Amino acid sequence: MNPPELAALFAPDGQVGLLGALLLGLSMGLTACTITCLPFMGSWVLGRAGGRGEALRHTGAFLIGRMLAYAALGALAGQLGSVLVEILKSDLGNKAIGLASTFAGLWLLAPMLKAKTPAAASRPVVFHRKGTAPQRGCGTARSGAALPPLLLGAALSLTPCAPLGWLLGVSAMTGSATAGLSQGLAFGLGAAVTPLLLVVPLFGSLGQRLTDERDWLTFWLRLAAGGVLIFLGARRFFA
Repeated sequence: MNPPELAALFAPDGQVGLLGALLLGLSMGLTACTITCLPFMGSWVLGRAGGRGEALRHTGAFLIGRMLAYAALGALAGQLGSVLVEILKSDLGNKAIGLASTFAGLWLLAPMLKAKTPAAASRPVVFHRKGTAPQRGCGTARSGAALPPLLLGAALSLTPCAPLGWLLGVSAMTGSATAGLSQGLAFGLGAAVTPLLLVVPLFGSLGQRLTDERDWLTFWLRLAAGGVLIFLGARRFFA
């Protein structure tokens, strides 16, 4: 494909431009996205030990966060132009990732404040009324647990990279928040096609298998995963 054809494919206006954004997002989702995001999401679902189903739901929340963030960035770039590009050239992305990762780590560790020792994490067998889901270990079924993956997805969309720079540049060239929103949404939909949908649930299954009938291990697994997320967050924040 020669340069004029490439230019037409990635034109900032019309359906062809949206196709270019979709394909560029797809190329990123299948490569760099997996490498960058797996340490965060892998640690999260392993520490949760909620099984394949929960891990898949949380991966979905993570990808929704990314899509919403890319759509918002596209709209802001279309409205603000190069101002947003200059803002994102600062360390804003790393700060956001650091905060989101630290929040996820603290979320994992929070139930352990009640179980102050590994022995306290083990609970006797109790009977639950019909329709009431039992909670294992350190509160695996904690309400609202999809929030940290959602925030991680939104924050990691700010990772400085060439595809993001292209998205912001093309969106800024449109001079329209609506057109920029379309570009960002198309890019985010492409980026949502990622091997994370296959790999991350494996971590959830592994965590569940490790903690089955080993409530004491739930404590240490959460401690390790939460510590990793906080370490990754601090490393990003102070980079």
